[in-house]
Amino acid sequence: MPQAQHQVVVIGGGFGGLTAVRRLKTAPVQIKLIDKRNFHLFQPLLYQVAGGALSPANIASPLRNLFARQANCQVLLGNVSRIDPAARSVTTNEGIVRYDTLVVAAGATHSYFGQDQWEKYAPGLKTIEDATNIRAKILTAFEEAENELDPAVRKRLLTFVIVGGGPTGVELAGTLADISRLSLKHDFRSINPADSRIILVEGAERVLTPFPPRLSQHATEFLQQRGVQVMLKTRVNEIQADHVLVKTQDQEQVIETRNVLWAAGVQAAPIGKQLAEAAGASLDRSGRIVVEPDLSLPGYPEVFVIGDLANYPHQGETPLPGVAPVAIQQGQFVARLIIARLQGAPLPQFKYLDKGNLATIGKWSAVADFGWLKISGLSAWVLWLFVHLMYIIGFRNRLLVLIQWAWNFLTNDRSARLITGEQNTSDTNSTPLTSVSELPPREN
Repeated sequence: MPQAQHQVVVIGGGFGGLTAVRRLKTAPVQIKLIDKRNFHLFQPLLYQVAGGALSPANIASPLRNLFARQANCQVLLGNVSRIDPAARSVTTNEGIVRYDTLVVAAGATHSYFGQDQWEKYAPGLKTIEDATNIRAKILTAFEEAENELDPAVRKRLLTFVIVGGGPTGVELAGTLADISRLSLKHDFRSINPADSRIILVEGAERVLTPFPPRLSQHATEFLQQRGVQVMLKTRVNEIQADHVLVKTQDQEQVIETRNVLWAAGVQAAPIGKQLAEAAGASLDRSGRIVVEPDLSLPGYPEVFVIGDLANYPHQGETPLPGVAPVAIQQGQFVARLIIARLQGAPLPQFKYLDKGNLATIGKWSAVADFGWLKISGLSAWVLWLFVHLMYIIGFRNRLLVLIQWAWNFLTNDRSARLITGEQNTSDTNSTPLTSVSELPPREN
């Protein structure tokens, strides 16, 4: 009787899981890829969907299409509710899936540091829905301001607060500056979008803390030149529907706004806590599982945890960051390790090769840190474009993104400026309009 083929189950179709499955294409294994979404999402460009520069389909690729020609891979749509490492089983809403080797790459979501009630006022940016909701929130604010007679309410509508000065927060701030000063420049009659107030709040002493201080300073100066107010060493103490309470040193300040965007922290996917409890593994404060040097779960060498769900403390003074390059290299490593075990070959230990960091600040400017080379401005921006185009999954998406970028950069026109979904455009503090004709014309 022929021996059953080795069963590999991969949870999550993000960068780590996708890479692991692809690298196992010719291996003598049968793969089941489980994800609650039917597509791979290129998260680094979510902020461009939120800013109307790209459409959701430009940065998402259907998983079944990606693996249609990989005979040893079956894609399963399902939500994983439990992992039993002792029984080697995964429970989904569609049933139980058995495995010989398990790769958990379930990713992460937003963290509000124990203040989960802030989420309804300050959406984060992790999913397609987050991006389209933020896009609608931004564009609706300008539309409401166009129809608003009360100067105080109009000012609140045109005030945007971004919490968190990491790459996502800086990219959102730069995007908002480009939208208000370039893309919407000629679209309204009663308001001047360039009058909008954009505030970036960061608790540390500088933005982009993973980058060298000189590049952080460049990012701060560029944002300030675009009209962004950068508040450093500032903490958020309260978020409500119409204001944010921030504290700088010993002084508190109320910022009246209807628009708060969250880019301050992440929390590992909930399945990580369930798996850690079942396996007796340790979690860090962000809910990430502390893994072995080969990325396996302590006590369970057939279970691997990679990407944003993994805390890898075996290289350097701090755990590896939750960024796409780390997840990709971990996916590559796990695939090699699975093949090596099947062949009875020596087992390697994971070592991350840091190829550098990139972050865009706005049109024509970015920062790049490659250790031996630290650059900013236009050259870094061109490099950022090239690298991101190369990492986008699928030729069609690369081509579409390239065309959209070219059009946007030449014309300042963000073609995906669509308000979708149900929007609440009412404000209890607004002065009702009896006629749109009563609105004062904008002064040029």
